[in-house]
Amino acid sequence: MELPIPASDLIVLMATAFTAAVVRGFAGFGAALIYLPGAGQILSPFEAITTHAIIDFIGPLLIARKAFRDCAPPDLIRLLIGLAIMLPVGLFILTLTAPEIFRYAVSVVALVLLCFLVLGFRYRGQVTPALLFGTGGLSGFLQGIAGLAGPPVIFFYMASPLSPRVIRANILLYLMLANVAAFCTLAAFGRLEASAILLGFLLVIPTIAGGQIGAKLFNPAYERTYRSVAYVIILFSAINGLPLFD
Repeated sequence: MELPIPASDLIVLMATAFTAAVVRGFAGFGAALIYLPGAGQILSPFEAITTHAIIDFIGPLLIARKAFRDCAPPDLIRLLIGLAIMLPVGLFILTLTAPEIFRYAVSVVALVLLCFLVLGFRYRGQVTPALLFGTGGLSGFLQGIAGLAGPPVIFFYMASPLSPRVIRANILLYLMLANVAAFCTLAAFGRLEASAILLGFLLVIPTIAGGQIGAKLFNPAYERTYRSVAYVIILFSAINGLPLFD
């Protein structure tokens, strides 16, 4: 079988997906912020988003059933409506820009979000339906233009009065459905390529393996250490992904 990219690039991409999954396994966040800057150096923007949508959807499938029981459907529906409106807008803008712009967008967004995490930024206002629609819309726009649907929703839920169990379920299901929406929107725009789909499925194995290893490494006593390690890896990935350093 002919590989969709050179073997050396595939090895680098698999290592990137594995590292991103390990970090998410022990830190609980950061996979997209690590994977997409690295993938953008090897793949086209649409290929990078396609592969990420596949691995980020399949990875959590084993725990999705429990999430359906725990989620808060009204919140989830409002977020998805906002996503559905703005995802095509972001993807349309991406079709008009050069690949280098995608790489700058991914790295800059990752660096900004990293600053928010390090500084402990939190939304302190009231959680309202309008805010849910707006958060979903911002998430959809970032999903379309940079493949990064998660950060706005995660930051929003840091201020939510819901229980941690419900928050975890909502974030998990939202991101899974956001990846399905991204996949379908790419197809509607004619930007879904068979080679990228094949590559995405090849990356599922290191992603699942990395997630399992990261979860086994997790120890609540070292949570702050895990976060610090995640911050350093995200920083390196975001800076390394900038076209300036090619």
